[in-house]
Amino acid sequence: MPEASASGQLAPSLVGEEYEVEIGPVAHGGHCVARTDEGRVLFVRHTLPGERVVARVTEGRADSRFLRADAVQVLDPAKDRIEAPCPFSGPGRCGGCDWQHVKPGAQRRLKGDVLREQLSRLAGLTPEDVAWDGTVEPAPGDKVAPGEVPAWRTRVGFAVDPEGRVGLRRHRSHEVEPVDRCLIAAPGVEELGIEAREWPQIAAVDAIAATGSADRQVILTPRPGGRLPIVELDREVSVLRVGEKDGAVHRVHGRDFVRERADDRTWRVGEGGFWQVHPRAAEVLVDAVMRGLTPRKGEMALDLYCGVGLFAGALADRIGEKGAVLGIESGKRAAADARKNLEDFPRVRIEHGKVEQVLPRTGITEADLVVLDPPRTGAGKRIVESIAALGPRRVAYVACDPAALARDLTYFAAAGYRPRFLRAFDLFPMTQHLECVAILEPVAKGS
Repeated sequence: MPEASASGQLAPSLVGEEYEVEIGPVAHGGHCVARTDEGRVLFVRHTLPGERVVARVTEGRADSRFLRADAVQVLDPAKDRIEAPCPFSGPGRCGGCDWQHVKPGAQRRLKGDVLREQLSRLAGLTPEDVAWDGTVEPAPGDKVAPGEVPAWRTRVGFAVDPEGRVGLRRHRSHEVEPVDRCLIAAPGVEELGIEAREWPQIAAVDAIAATGSADRQVILTPRPGGRLPIVELDREVSVLRVGEKDGAVHRVHGRDFVRERADDRTWRVGEGGFWQVHPRAAEVLVDAVMRGLTPRKGEMALDLYCGVGLFAGALADRIGEKGAVLGIESGKRAAADARKNLEDFPRVRIEHGKVEQVLPRTGITEADLVVLDPPRTGAGKRIVESIAALGPRRVAYVACDPAALARDLTYFAAAGYRPRFLRAFDLFPMTQHLECVAILEPVAKGS
């Protein structure tokens, strides 16, 4: 919230002001850092390090610590700049992508730079300290030529404007950018034909195209007092709605779940629950986690924030009948799905509740392996200390935010755990986001 001056008046807005600036390094958040001639800090989107641009302020006042801006004119382009393939990308347009204007390989280098900076600034760690080779690995099949875009997003949240036109939100805005196609949407989403229809009385349309099955689902959020339209799309689809009073997801037509496929198993995911968005992400992450943990027959393992049981199932399959797995998940429907998905593993137990509350109640005093896949905000000191107290020989930390990962690594270090290695994956092409898997182990005594 803007601070008032001593006179009680807000400092004047600088929105719309333009500055000619030299662009500095990339920063966490999908922008680069620049400074005006007066030393004012700008976070500038739609640019690249080393460029000279005209930046127009989109947020900030005269007394703000920093300003947000868009590059509205590129005076000296970087060699990795390309014309954005998406016609809806650019200053003031769709906010779904951050790097449409950047060559695919350069996007991964930028993400690597962000991860490196976050590890250094927040955890005091170098790539060598975490045994990371500095690369951000593309998902299989995602190496494309400049100007091409992988169609990877199997779940797309469309917004609907007051006229019933479907689109996507503009950056840091509730305004809707109408679109007739999303380039990063998976073919299973695009074949529904959502963008070709009007959606009167609807505020949002969430589309899901399962991987490994033909399941398609839309979740509709009506406007207050709005009625559901008759949904006729180009493919057979299940329809769910978000209740106006309770905010819960209710089945209207068809199944209330989709079937996903990973690690040679089928996974039931209900009511629009969490599943990795990239069609190859679940396989990539399971492979990285299992290679890092090297599960052994008969071990005891924990899967914290287990969702519908992806990692719990992979662990159970590898530790055998004499091993045991405990999964903890805060989402009631996800926990129920995990139990259903893993009902053929008698030595798997799924507990519903918050990790910090449930873990102490389980009575578990030791574990061999832990998978930690927290939300974007990270696990936090309390949970990290609880994990370390169990003395696992290895911990796999799956992180979707490099800042949260770096902060939690400092807590693990204080608790006696250090990274054995780290891998980074570009599972969100064209956006700022990346996924990391860090494998941690106890610090050897005397080291």
